[in-house]
Amino acid sequence: MTSEASGRSPRHRAGTAGGRATRLLLSGLALVVIAAGLAVHRFVAGAIGDIVGDALYACLIYLLLAIVFPGLRATRLGALAVAVCVGVELLQLTGLPALLAAALPPAALVLGTGFDARDLVVYALAILVAVLVHGAISAQWRQVSPRADTQEGALPKESAL
Repeated sequence: MTSEASGRSPRHRAGTAGGRATRLLLSGLALVVIAAGLAVHRFVAGAIGDIVGDALYACLIYLLLAIVFPGLRATRLGALAVAVCVGVELLQLTGLPALLAAALPPAALVLGTGFDARDLVVYALAILVAVLVHGAISAQWRQVSPRADTQEGALPKESAL
C-alpha cells in the first residue's frame, strides 16, 4: 500500500528492517557501479567509454536517490534522477565544474567538465532501464512473496509505470 500523496510505501521506512536491508543492498549496488565506472574511465577510451560511463553515472544517481528515498516508487525515482542528471549537465554550461576540476581533478568525475547533449540522451535511457529493472524486480518480489506487505524486511512495493 502506498500513499498516493507521497508516492511512498508507509511500511518501508528507513528505520524498519526492510528499509535498512534495502539501503544496504542499494549501497552495495552503488559501490559496484562506482567500481565499474572507475574501470571504464581508466580502461575504455573514446565514445564507447563516454557513453558507458554516462550510463553508469545515471544509474549511480538513481541508486543514491533510492538510498535516500527507499520507499519512493521507481517512476518517481527515475524522474528525480533525470532531473539531477540534467541539472548537473546544464551546470557544465556555466564553466564552474571545469574550474572546480582544475583545482580538484576528481570533481570532474562527479560534475563533468563540458556540456554534451548526447549525455542527456544517455542519462534518460539508462535511467529508463533502471526504472524498468526496479519495477520488474519489485513485481517479481510481489509474486514470490504475496504477503510482502506484512512481512518484516520485505522489499518495497514498486510500480514501474
